[in-house]
Amino acid sequence: MSGVLTMILAGGEGTRLAPLTGVRAKPAVPFGGNYRIIDFVLNNFVNSDLLQIFVITQFKSHSLMKHLSRAWRVTGLTNRFIDPIPAQMQTGKHWYLGTADAVYQNIHLIHGLDPEHVCVFGGDHIYKMDVRQMLDFHRQMGARLTVAAIPVPVSQAHEFGVIEVDATGKMIGFEEKPKQNPKTIPGRPDYVLASMGNYIFEAKTLVDVLHEDAAKIDSKHDFGHNIIPTLYPAGDVYVYDFSSNMIRGEKEESKGYWRDVGTIDSYYDANMDLIAIEPPLNMYNKHWPLRSYTPPMPPAKFVHDEANRTGQAISSMVAAGCIVSGSIVYHSILGYNTHVHSHAYVEKSVLMGNNDIGRGCRIRKAIIDKDVKIAPGTVIGEDEVLDKQRFHVSAEGVIVIPKGAVIGFD
Repeated sequence: MSGVLTMILAGGEGTRLAPLTGVRAKPAVPFGGNYRIIDFVLNNFVNSDLLQIFVITQFKSHSLMKHLSRAWRVTGLTNRFIDPIPAQMQTGKHWYLGTADAVYQNIHLIHGLDPEHVCVFGGDHIYKMDVRQMLDFHRQMGARLTVAAIPVPVSQAHEFGVIEVDATGKMIGFEEKPKQNPKTIPGRPDYVLASMGNYIFEAKTLVDVLHEDAAKIDSKHDFGHNIIPTLYPAGDVYVYDFSSNMIRGEKEESKGYWRDVGTIDSYYDANMDLIAIEPPLNMYNKHWPLRSYTPPMPPAKFVHDEANRTGQAISSMVAAGCIVSGSIVYHSILGYNTHVHSHAYVEKSVLMGNNDIGRGCRIRKAIIDKDVKIAPGTVIGEDEVLDKQRFHVSAEGVIVIPKGAVIGFD
């Protein structure tokens, strides 16, 4: 769609997702067997036919850049592109000082294309969204800025920008990550209206406010802390209700599904959502294809059918190249090229790919990063004390094994 430029912020460190972010940026973390977190926002824009996209990167960007070059190349179409933009210190010898500064340091890209509207979206959330519907709302309201929002429990308010709106959808209050007494939704005292970190700006408004913010020495140069509080008191800042977004082929109960996978536990839960009998995020909707990159692999294979060893996967997702050999995989996700050897048992776990699970292993409630090899007979997830001595364990008891680890071999 002409006149609309997209800038996806994909430079976050993702420290709360460590050790999964030990070697990669948060948007590059594998998800759901076949994907990276960044794929979801990119699919939203591609499926919305908005194909002028800059992906702004910074921390540990090699894995992300490699994925973008493999999965998201747009060639042969005039004025259609998905271009990664590494941090280049365009405005001085410093990295990005905040989300707003990340766009400000690349403001020449906006000037070069002269768009009417600029979408500024985060690159690290799991959801589906027809962005054209939000854009239509933005235009209908004559907004200078439109912020997408969802209800979240009041207990989580400290993690979000909390919004107040009037009956017309105009923003009349905003507080970034309130530490106490957040404004709740009228009639819903247990919920606040939270910013999703997805914005559509009138291009001139964005350029002007970024220049103003860059000149303020005491600014955090952040959209939540500085840009939104500057704009909304003057009016013409509106709030888009994400729960009203409709996608063909999606069930009613899937509306409004959005996950901030910023912690190990939230990341784990979002993966487990995918293998529910009626998953709230449907990976199989032919009207909303989810593109990514997977290395060339043969189909998954399940071998052995004997009294005491049968290769089977139950309530699970299994990617291409996997071999489940006389073992049981239950309520788990296997990324590509994973081999689970005979008599092994994997339960409620996420394996990111290229993993080798030795004969007779027992693994429960674990996230196993790529390229991990586990020795025969290894037990993970049955002894809490031992697990905490050997591995990173989340607040809710999810065991995390980092990329490339070799476990149980002397």
